[in-house]
Amino acid sequence: MRVSLGRVRQLFTMQRVLTQNVARLLALSLRTKLSPSVRAAAVNMSTLLVNRPQYSWLRELGLGEDNDGVYNGCWGGQGQVVTSDFICTISWKDVLGTCGSMWGTLRKEKVVWSVWADVPAPKRGEIVRQIGDALRGKIKALGSLVSLEMGKIYVEGVGEVQEYVDVCDYAVGLSRMIGGPILPSERPGHALIEQWNPVGLVGIITAFNFPVAVYGWNNAIALICGNVCLWKGAPTTPLTSVAVTRIVAEVLERNHLPGAICSMTCGGADIGTAMAKDERVGLLSFTGSTQVGKQVAMMVQERFGRQLLELGGNNAIIVFEDADLNLVVPSAVFASVGTAGQRCTTTRRLMLHESVHDDVVERIAKAYKQIRIGDPWDPNTLYGPLHTKQAVQQYLAAIDQAKQQGGTLVCGGKVMDRPGNYVEPTIITGLPHDAPIVHTETFVPILYVLKFKTEDEAFAWNNEVKQGLSSSIFTKDMGRVFRWLGPKGSDCGIVNVNIPTSGAEIGGAFGGEKHTGGGRESGSDSWKQYMRRSTW
Repeated sequence: MRVSLGRVRQLFTMQRVLTQNVARLLALSLRTKLSPSVRAAAVNMSTLLVNRPQYSWLRELGLGEDNDGVYNGCWGGQGQVVTSDFICTISWKDVLGTCGSMWGTLRKEKVVWSVWADVPAPKRGEIVRQIGDALRGKIKALGSLVSLEMGKIYVEGVGEVQEYVDVCDYAVGLSRMIGGPILPSERPGHALIEQWNPVGLVGIITAFNFPVAVYGWNNAIALICGNVCLWKGAPTTPLTSVAVTRIVAEVLERNHLPGAICSMTCGGADIGTAMAKDERVGLLSFTGSTQVGKQVAMMVQERFGRQLLELGGNNAIIVFEDADLNLVVPSAVFASVGTAGQRCTTTRRLMLHESVHDDVVERIAKAYKQIRIGDPWDPNTLYGPLHTKQAVQQYLAAIDQAKQQGGTLVCGGKVMDRPGNYVEPTIITGLPHDAPIVHTETFVPILYVLKFKTEDEAFAWNNEVKQGLSSSIFTKDMGRVFRWLGPKGSDCGIVNVNIPTSGAEIGGAFGGEKHTGGGRESGSDSWKQYMRRSTW
């Protein structure tokens, strides 16, 4: 497969461009099936972004007019290209058969892995350190591309690249620390040792909302463990995948290592399905929706494969009567509208004690009206567009369902009259805690506000949804804090006190329970998921 920087009908000003659907700015086209007349008309009406002075930074990332969408030690891709505003696919057969891919033959895969597995772990850490440094050198350009292609504001795009840099730093130290214990044997003259070895090939499938960071979490840890990687990013953010892979490949090649250690392919669900079913994938790491995650899990389990799932989150903030509301309001606003509600850790349920309910709703509604909405590259913007028009339809459908189920619209609820996928951040009150829409994760900026009376009630409501990713309480009662952190408190993988649900730290294992998938990425002992254990 090959991808190219998109054609935009007309560029009036930077503001005009960036308020368009950002994915449309990067529409993929190469050997499309357009007729000559249609193709000529498109060329006459558009200009390649990469050739315009204000986008010269795209060339710093190695992007040109046409960009190959498969990397396995060399760049290529000869599959059929299906083009729409922002989607292009490649058949799995072509991935297997072109460009000397590590997927071409089992022999090639073994050769690539055997080279990397023989590199001592601290030396693998040195390569990862160099990857982190290379990302630092491109952080502004790569962050700009994330903002342009995904739609998040520029500072979040840069921050996402910084996460990859940070996990590289973490992995460097880890490369000198992974290991198993020497255990006392019950047999005289014997030794008992736990040994950890790489699983071999790690398949990584990532989502559109964090097209750099999630790959980085998996890639850096998998590499220091001695694995090779095959990455399939989201079909709607392929140029970010290409740019990141070029940075990583340059580091590998500079160190005289096979570039196929970190392979990449653009494409759609057909490729993800093939990765899930192929027994050569020692571990499949999938980040995405719970619905798709279930399908992936069944395919991997059918072959008794290993999987790491990071799926949905229906996260709640609980505000008690003794909470510091000066902390609550900015935390709830940041967690509910950041990245336009398109984070797995976004706050979707705000549970307020009846004594503070009205006050908090009034304050948050006032704050919502002050959110600066607009161009993702404008440093004053806090809130950009949704990623796709499909998300806009989901937003409207969820609001209709909430009204039908008894909800009251406090603010928002409309698609904004401006170019691009902009919707108003929305607050809805009055719904029962068990309303179907409240128990549905909709990946848009809608906040459901619930009123509770007791601690037991609030804790139960937090835990009653199917997802179990992130959760938070605001209180000054230390007894309540420890009950929240204990076995009868939150059942989520991330449990917060007096901070919002969104975000995480590199050193702590990231992931959740129940329909969130049970996986853990990045910190703590999550490295064990990328390895297999033997008892000697």
